[in-house]
Amino acid sequence: MNSSTYTQFVASRRMGICEPLHQIGMWDDFNASCPSTSATMILEVEKCLEEQIPIMEKRLDNEIEDTSHGTVGTSNRYEAETSKPIEKVLRRLAQNREAARKSRLRKKAYVQQLENSKLKLIQLEQELERARKQGLYVGGGLDASQLSYSGTASSGTAAFDTEYGQWVEEQNRQTNDLRNALYHSQISEADLRVIVDGCLNQYSNLFRIKATAAKDDVLYIMSGMWKTSAERFFMWIGGFRPSELLKVLTPHLQLLTEQQLREVCNLTQSCQQAEDALSQGMVKLHQILAEAIAAGRLGEGNYSLPQMGPAIEKLEALVRFVNQADHLRQETLQQMSRILNTHQAAQGFLALGEYFERLRVLSSQWATRLREPA
Repeated sequence: MNSSTYTQFVASRRMGICEPLHQIGMWDDFNASCPSTSATMILEVEKCLEEQIPIMEKRLDNEIEDTSHGTVGTSNRYEAETSKPIEKVLRRLAQNREAARKSRLRKKAYVQQLENSKLKLIQLEQELERARKQGLYVGGGLDASQLSYSGTASSGTAAFDTEYGQWVEEQNRQTNDLRNALYHSQISEADLRVIVDGCLNQYSNLFRIKATAAKDDVLYIMSGMWKTSAERFFMWIGGFRPSELLKVLTPHLQLLTEQQLREVCNLTQSCQQAEDALSQGMVKLHQILAEAIAAGRLGEGNYSLPQMGPAIEKLEALVRFVNQADHLRQETLQQMSRILNTHQAAQGFLALGEYFERLRVLSSQWATRLREPA
């Protein structure tokens, strides 16, 4: 009985429950069941309890504290293990943000570069348009020899370029008129003759402005920089070769009589003979000019006007060659206009105008091809 009561008391104290009424009841039962037990025994039991209970309480507190420390340690280890992937994710997010920032900067720089290139292209187009209107750009380029250190062309060649640009526009308009008159509308013989005469006068105007420009700078006229690149390929002494143009026109002429065929053949032979004579004269002029330039003393390095005077005099003879070649061209066109009737002459001038238009288109497409990336 005593052992059972002690166990219950200890359990109650361990659980931290204070039940004074229950404890009093237990002691009453103990006294009632053991009337012979002395007061001394009771005091000893109480003393023993007082000694054992603090020890047991201390041990219980230590166990609770150990359990608590163990839980805290486990929690710290879990937090450390959990924090590792979180730090990795945060570091990766930071790297992604930095990469995105750099990508935005590169994109911004690329867009800015495109905008600058677009502005430069617009500026170049505007400059080319202004140069074309001022007569500085005709036929696809400028001759560098015509540019002074200030970057401007001479007044004579600039005026010629302006007039030649206007001449090309007028020729294109006349070609369209001929095309419409021959194939798209009904027109009288008299009206068609007016258009043909206008085309003939148009070429006469070209030879006139060329003669004026040749006096100012014959080398510029000879270089053909006022023409497109494809036209320059077929140039002969500052213009087209008359015999070759006759070969271009003849296949497009309809219903030629035998008399007309003989006259066209004779005109072609005459043109070829005159061309050969002018070509031989040009060869001789080249030789004389080369000898005049090479006549200076070696090592002088002083190319003054007196020393270059003989060469300049020889260049003045080149003006006569250009004028004679243009005169041959004009005579050829006039003779063809006389040999042919009005309808045939209209066909001839249309073929001539479209021939030059094709050469200009060829030059433009070739230049575009060169600018395209490979």
